[in-house]
Amino acid sequence: MKKMGQMIVKFHKLFLFTWLVAAVLLGYFAIQLPSLLEGDGFRTDGEFEQVDQTLVEQFNFPESSILVLFEQESGTSDETFETTVDETIQDIEELDVSDRIDSPLNDEEMRNGNSAYAAVHFDEEPSNMPEVIKDIENITSDQSNVTVTGQPVISEDINKASQTDLKNAELIGMPVALIVLVFAFGTLLASLLPMIIAAVTIILGFGILALMGDEIQLSIFILNIAPMIGIALSIDFALLFINRYREEYEKQEKGDALKTTIETAGRSIIFSAVCVFIGLGAMSVIQVDIFMNIAIGGTVVIALAVLSSLTLLPSLLYLIGPRINKWRLIPAAKDATPRWRTFARRVMKRPITITATALALLFIGIIPVTNMNLSIPDVEALPTSYDSRGAFETIQDDLMTNGESTIYVVADRSGDWLNEEGLDKMKDLQDTFADHEHVQSVDTLYNASETETPEELTAALEQPETRQSLEPAIEQFVQDEQLMIPVNLSVEASSDEAQDLAKEWSQKDWDVAMDFGGQPKFNQEIYDEIYDKLGLTLAIIISSTFLILMIAFRSIIIPLKAILMNIIGLASTFGILVWLFQGGHLGLEPSTIALILPVIVFSLVFGLSMDYEVFLISRIHEFYLETGDNSYATVEGLATTSKIITSAALIMIVITGAFAFTGVVPVKQIGIGIAIAILIDATIIRLLLVPSLMKLLGKWNWWFPFRSSRKDKKQPSRAH
Repeated sequence: MKKMGQMIVKFHKLFLFTWLVAAVLLGYFAIQLPSLLEGDGFRTDGEFEQVDQTLVEQFNFPESSILVLFEQESGTSDETFETTVDETIQDIEELDVSDRIDSPLNDEEMRNGNSAYAAVHFDEEPSNMPEVIKDIENITSDQSNVTVTGQPVISEDINKASQTDLKNAELIGMPVALIVLVFAFGTLLASLLPMIIAAVTIILGFGILALMGDEIQLSIFILNIAPMIGIALSIDFALLFINRYREEYEKQEKGDALKTTIETAGRSIIFSAVCVFIGLGAMSVIQVDIFMNIAIGGTVVIALAVLSSLTLLPSLLYLIGPRINKWRLIPAAKDATPRWRTFARRVMKRPITITATALALLFIGIIPVTNMNLSIPDVEALPTSYDSRGAFETIQDDLMTNGESTIYVVADRSGDWLNEEGLDKMKDLQDTFADHEHVQSVDTLYNASETETPEELTAALEQPETRQSLEPAIEQFVQDEQLMIPVNLSVEASSDEAQDLAKEWSQKDWDVAMDFGGQPKFNQEIYDEIYDKLGLTLAIIISSTFLILMIAFRSIIIPLKAILMNIIGLASTFGILVWLFQGGHLGLEPSTIALILPVIVFSLVFGLSMDYEVFLISRIHEFYLETGDNSYATVEGLATTSKIITSAALIMIVITGAFAFTGVVPVKQIGIGIAIAILIDATIIRLLLVPSLMKLLGKWNWWFPFRSSRKDKKQPSRAH
C-alpha cells in the first residue's frame, strides 16, 4: 500500500487521464447495456431445460409466444368483434415475423364470454424481439380493446420499468446522499467527490457488463441491483477515504497525507470489499442464473469502486489540494465524541436491561417470518400501470384453465413406438401416470385415436386410411424414438403437490429413459437448487466471517457474538419485509416475497455488517490492548467510530432505500430489505447490543485458547 501511495502522488495526472479515457470508451458500451438484458434470470441447467429444448426442436413447440387479448366492448356486436379479431390477426400475419398464429376464431377454448386471445408463435426467438413487439403494438395501438402481452412483452416491459426505476431511484437517492455528505463534511467540494466516484464506477461497470453481455445472458434485474450495490459502496468507500485524508491533512502536507490515508483507509476499503466478495462468491454457489448474474455484476462494480477509491479519488484529492475545505456550507461541527461517549456510558450502566430490550425488539420483528411465502417472480413483478400485466392476468384468469398445470414427459427407447411392443409400453406409461390423485388426464395417441387397447390401436394403424387420418396426432406425440406425453394435473404448477410429483417421477427408476419438463418441473428445480445449496452458501459466509474476525481479534467470543447478532438482525429484517409486503402495509400492494430476496440480502448485508463490526471492534481492541480495561475500551471505541459508522450506514440506507419508490417488486423488496437490515445493524445492534454485551462479557470477550501473554500485550496491526 505504501508503494501504491507513492505512485499515485507521483503519477496522479496519468491516473486521472487513464480514468477519463476509460470512462469515455466504456461509456459508449454502457448505454447499450439495457438492450442486452433479457429474462428474469430464473434458469438452471437440468431436465426442464433439456425437455424444453426437445419440445421445441422435435415436437414443434414454439420457442416463444406473444399473446394478443381482445375484449368485446359493451354494445359491440359479435360480428364486429370477430371482424376486429380477424383483421388484427391478418395485419400481424402480413408482418411476416411469426411462424404461426392460433386464432380464437378457430379454437373455442381461446374465447370466453366477452374476451378472447390469439397466440403469435415463434419457432426461433427473433434476434430483434423488441422491434417485433413494437410492430405488433403499432397494429393494436389504435384499438382500445386490444392489448399485446405474453412473456416476451412482459420481459421487455420489466426492462423498461427497470430503466425508469433506476432513474427515479437516482433522482431520489443521490440528492439525499449529497445532503448527508454535506452534513458529514461541511463543504460542497468534499461532498461532490464521492458522487463523482460513484458515477464513474457505474459508467465503467455498465460498460464492462455490456461487453460481457455478448458472451453470457444477463438478467434484466441486474440493471437495478448492480447500481444499487455499486453506488452505495462507492460513496461509502469515498466517505471513509476523504474523512481520513482530511484528518491527516491537518497534520502533514498533502502528499504525505495521501500516502498515510492509502495505507490506513485503503486497507479498510479493501477489507470491506473482501467482506462483500465473500457474500457474492457464496451466492454464486447456487447455480441459478440470477444469482450468478448478481455475483458477476456485484463483483464488477465493487472491484471498480475499490479501484476508483484508491486511485481516482486520491488523484483528484492531490490535484485539488487545500481547496478540499473550500465552499463550506455548514459551519464546522463541534467534536461529537463526548456526546457518543456519554451515550455509551449510559448504555453500559444497564447492560442487562438494554440487551433484553434490544433482543425483544428484534424478536418482535422476527415473528412474521414464520408466515413467509416465497415465490418465483412472474407477471406480478411488473407494476400494475403496465397494460401487459393486466392483459396477461385477464388471459390467465378468464381464458386459461385455473388451478391446473402440465408436466411434459419425453420417453426415449431404442425402437419404434408404433410397433406392438412400443404401443404396449405407451399404454403402460399412460396408465401409470393416470393412476395418481392429482392427475386429471394423460394425452397420448390412444386419446387421439379413440382406442383403449394396444390391439385396437395396432389394428387402426395397419389400415392406410385410418393411419393417414392419425398422422397429425402421430407427429404430435411421436418423433423417431421419442414419445411426448402431456400429463395434465389438477393442481397449480407452483403447488407443493405438483413439484413433489415432478421430483418423484424424475427420481423413479423407469424401464425406458424418461425426462420431465413443464412449469411444475421448472419450479421444482429452481426451489431445490436454492434450498439444497442454501446451507453451503450460509456455511461459507458464516465460516469465513468467523475465521476473519477470529484472526483479526484473536478471540472466539467476538466472532460468535457478531455472527449471532447478524443472524438475529437479518431474521428480524425478513420478518418486517413479510409484514410490509405480504401484509400490504404502509400503502404497499400485497405480494409474496421474491424467492431471491433472502439469499441476496443475507449475502450482501452480512458482509457489510461484518465491515462495520470490524471497524468498531478494531478500535475497541486497540484501546483494550493499551489499557486492559474492557469497559473503557468499549466506551472509547464506540465514541470514536460512531460518527463515521452512522454516516456510512445512512448513505447505504438512503441509496438502497430509494428503491422503495420503484415499481419492479423484487427490486423494491431487495432495496427496502437492505435498507432495513443496515438500519437495524447501525442502531439496535451496533449502538445497543454491542456495548451492552461487551460490558456483560467483560474479559471473556477477548478469550482465545493458547493465547500467549506476551502476544496479548503486543500492539496488532489495525484492520481499519
